[in-house]
Amino acid sequence: MHAEGKVVMKRIVEIVPARPGWYARWQVDPEATRCYPVTLWALLEETDGTGREVVGVDSVGQWPGADDNEAGGEFVRYLFQTPDSGPPDDAEPSAAKELRSTGPRLQPVPAA
Repeated sequence: MHAEGKVVMKRIVEIVPARPGWYARWQVDPEATRCYPVTLWALLEETDGTGREVVGVDSVGQWPGADDNEAGGEFVRYLFQTPDSGPPDDAEPSAAKELRSTGPRLQPVPAA
């Protein structure tokens, strides 16, 4: 939604899996942040073709601007940490456990 209160429709141009190490950081209260792994990136375009943006969708299905994000959560930024350095200090504990340090890593597969 724009500041004027108008709903802006966008179309998805492309979806690609996110590489390991990308996180979305959310402000969950004035004193705390929480990070979730980004699972995919989506390229969005305004329906009139005037603008494009990339958004990351995290492991709990949130993205900046979504109406059904975690209550009270405000998107802060995306961050990258090399997988061998481990998750950020504020990573959601259950999300941090899902990341493998060795072996194959399951990734979403783009639709054909």
